[in-house]
Formats: sequence, structure tokens, C-alpha cells
Amino acid sequence: MWKTLVAAVRTAISVPLFLVFTIALAGIVVVVAIVKRDTPLIDRIIRWWSRSFLFVGGVDLEIEGRDRIDPAGQYVFVANHLSNFDIPVMFLTAPVPIRYLAKKEVYRIPLVSTAMHHIGMVKVDRQAGSSVHTTVNEGVAAAKARGHSLIIFPEGTRSDEGMLQPFKKGAFRIAIANQLTVVPVTISGTWEVWAPGRKVIFPGAVRSVVHEPIPTAGLTLADLDTVRDRAQAVIAATYAAARLTAP
Repeated sequence: MWKTLVAAVRTAISVPLFLVFTIALAGIVVVVAIVKRDTPLIDRIIRWWSRSFLFVGGVDLEIEGRDRIDPAGQYVFVANHLSNFDIPVMFLTAPVPIRYLAKKEVYRIPLVSTAMHHIGMVKVDRQAGSSVHTTVNEGVAAAKARGHSLIIFPEGTRSDEGMLQPFKKGAFRIAIANQLTVVPVTISGTWEVWAPGRKVIFPGAVRSVVHEPIPTAGLTLADLDTVRDRAQAVIAATYAAARLTAP
């Protein structure tokens, strides 16, 4: 009971303050991006924001396998999706500039929407019907041209019960169409910290495991299912093992 009470008080104080901090930082990002659009300073700011997010949540992050990534390469990172903490975890996991497919709802936050536009996040409106594919493809092409890698959560949404959901094909279609190497990443612990729909954040340990990259050079959409199944299999096995050993 005391643990929940302390976590509730911490959440009530820190989350509003962090939202104000995020909006203020977004303003700085807009100014920096206008001066020099793709300066490495932007990615340093993004990682600073990510560390601050984890600090607010009391998250102790352990990253494994970053040495599998060439800092000069471009990739499509695919990870399981458990919590709002997954995005800052991925910004800190990937040793390359990454952008993600952001829901249109995020663009309602003042200044944040402007910052996301300037730095090249890919806006996704799931209610746009068939036109969403054209918008996403244009956003992905622009991100690739700017030297950015992508993080895509192939489950499509966060897991309400903390269980792995079936992977959709979109992330892998993007990777193959753009001949970008797929990097599977397993995240564990973020659901326990802040599960979808829960109002209280509980401090805890989070682990991010970068798996062996899956090259797509020379592959076609006929290979899509094979690449998806390979990525899902390694993430599923690693996540299952993590849940078995969790305290």
C-alpha cells in the first residue's frame, strides 16, 4: 500500500512537470532545427529528453547488443510495445539517429507537434483509410533521405496485458521496399513500470536487447513473411525468457 501511495504522489508531481519540460524543450528543438535542420545536436537533445523521461519514472535501463549496430548505417528497428516508456528506451538503445511513426494525437500538444515536424517524425493518421499508406511512405522516404533510421512497433499498439501480440506486416514492407536492414529489439520491464491505462508509474528495471540484424538487400515483398516471422520469433523467445526470470 505504501509503495503504491509513494508512486502515486511521485507520478502526480513529476508527470505534469515533465510535460511542461517537454513543451519547453520542443521550443528549443524548433529553433535549433530552423537554424540547422539535421544537426547532431537535435539527436543529443532527444536523448537528453529520453534520459529525463526515464529518470521521472525511476527507470533503471540496461541495454544489451548495441555493438551489433554500425553507427554509420540506416535501419528499421522493430520492437515489442508495452508502454509509453518504450519510445525513450528505443532512443537510448539505438546508436544512430532514429525517428518513429507517431500517432496524430501526439500532434495536439503545443510546440511538440511543430518540433516533431521539423525533426522528421512520421505522422500517422489511422483513420485516414487507404491514404495513410501514401502519407507514411512519403514520410519514410523523407526520413531515409535525411539519414534517419526508423523505429516501428509492429504490434501496432501497446499490449494491455503485457503479452506479445501478432506482428503486422507494415514495418517489414517498409524495410524491404527501402532496402533497410531490420533490427529486432526486445524490451522488457516497461509494462511493469507503466502499463497502458494505469495512472500510476512504478519505478523499476527495464532491459533492451538488440538482436542480430536481418539484411534485406536483394529481398522482395515475397520475402516479407519470412523476415517478419524471423524477427517475431527472436523477440518472442527473449521476451518470454525475461518474464520467467522477472522478480
